[in-house]
Amino acid sequence: MGVVKVRQNIDAEVRPRLIVVGMGYVGLPLAVRGVEAGYSVVGLDADKLRIKRLNACDSYIEGIDNARLTAAMQSGCLHATTDSCRADAFDVCVITVPAPLRDGVPDLSFVECAGRSIAPHITRGATVVLESTTYPGTTESLLRPLLEAGSGLKAGDDFHLGYSPGRIDRGNPDWHLENTPKVISGIDAESLRSIERFYGLIVERTVRVSSCRTAELTKLLENAFRHVNIALVNEMALVSRQLGADIWEAIEAASTKPFGFMPFRPGLGVGGHCLPVDPSYLSWQVKSLLKQDLRFITLANEINDQMPARVVERIIRGLNDRGKPVNGSRILQLGLAYKKNAGDIRDSPALVLAHSLLDLGARLFVAESHTDPYLVPPEITQVELTEEEIRAADVVVVATDHDDFDYTLVAEAGAYVFDARNRCRDERVEVL
Repeated sequence: MGVVKVRQNIDAEVRPRLIVVGMGYVGLPLAVRGVEAGYSVVGLDADKLRIKRLNACDSYIEGIDNARLTAAMQSGCLHATTDSCRADAFDVCVITVPAPLRDGVPDLSFVECAGRSIAPHITRGATVVLESTTYPGTTESLLRPLLEAGSGLKAGDDFHLGYSPGRIDRGNPDWHLENTPKVISGIDAESLRSIERFYGLIVERTVRVSSCRTAELTKLLENAFRHVNIALVNEMALVSRQLGADIWEAIEAASTKPFGFMPFRPGLGVGGHCLPVDPSYLSWQVKSLLKQDLRFITLANEINDQMPARVVERIIRGLNDRGKPVNGSRILQLGLAYKKNAGDIRDSPALVLAHSLLDLGARLFVAESHTDPYLVPPEITQVELTEEEIRAADVVVVATDHDDFDYTLVAEAGAYVFDARNRCRDERVEVL
C-alpha cells in the first residue's frame, strides 16, 4: 500500500483520541491507519528502542514503509511513547501486546500490565478492545475485572469492552489491515456497536460474532487450521521421497482441483508469534478445563517441531555423500525469518536450524535480507548473498525463501544446494 494522505481537515486537538498499547506487527499498522482515519493516536510500547525508531520515522514493520510512517508522524497526530500517562482521556484503546507461552502455559502478564496501565484513564463512554491472541474467556474473565478495579467504572454500563483478533499476514502484499475482514465482538450490544463504529473507519469490512469467547476462538481456529495442515504436508514430504514421489509436484497437481483442496507447502516447520503459540493456547485451556487432549494439535506440534532436525539429518547425509563431515564444513544458509518476505525471527525454525548446525561445528554464514541486523543473535555471522559466498560454501541451504534472493544464481553457482522451499531446480539441488 502506498502513502495514504492523512486527513488534515480535523485539528489534532479535536480529533477523537485513540490509544494503541503495543507497537508491534499488529499495533503499528493500526496506529498509522488510525491517524489516516481521523484519530489523534498515542502508541504505547515498553521497548525504548522501538519508540526511538518510531520518533525518527524509521519503521521496523514490513507493511508500514518509512514514507507512510513519516506522513503520520509529521501530521502531528501520531505520538509514540513509553509513558502510560499519555493514555489519558481516550475515546478508544486497543491492546495489541504479546501473549506468549512459558513452559507450555499461557503468559498473560503483558495483557494484565496493559490493562492496569490504562484502567485509571478510562472515562465514561470510552471503548477498550483486546486484540492480543488468547484463549476464550480472557476478555471477560481476566481483562474486565482489571479495568473495572482500576477505573472504578463498570464495563457495559459505563464503558464499552470487546475483542477483535488481529489478522496480519506478514510479507503479503495483497492483504493488509484495511482490506482484511475484521472479526469484532463486544460484551454487550452497545459495546459491539461502539467497536463496529471504530473499526468501520479503519477497515473495509467488519464481521460480527455473538460473543467475545467466540471471537477469541475464531483466532485460535484460524491458526490451528494452518498449523495442522502444514504438519500434514511436512509429514508427507518426509515419506514421499522414500516412496519415489515428488511432494511438490503432487501439491501443484492437487491444487488444480477446484474444490475440497487448499495448498500448503512443506518447510522447516512453523514460527513467529502465532502458529507455534496460538493452537497450544487452545490445547492448554481444553486440557485445564475439560481434561481432554486436542490430539490433532498435539500431533501437529510434534511433526512441525521435528522438521529442523530432519533437515539437519538430510544435510549431514548430503555432505557425507560428498566426502565431507558437517564439522568444519562451510554452510551458507538463506534466511532466518520464519516466513518469506518477513523479518520476524521469533520462534523461527530457521533459527533453530542455524543453531543446530553451529552446535555440530559447521562454519555457518547466513544471508537474511529482511530481519534487522540488531535482532540477529551475535553468534550468527551475516553475509550478503553473492556468487563468491555461494561458490565458497560446501552446501547452500534455502531455509526461508525470500523473493529477493537470486535462486537462479544459487542453483548455477552452488556445488551442493539443499532447498527446503522448492525454489531451486537443478541436478545439484536436493529438495525437501
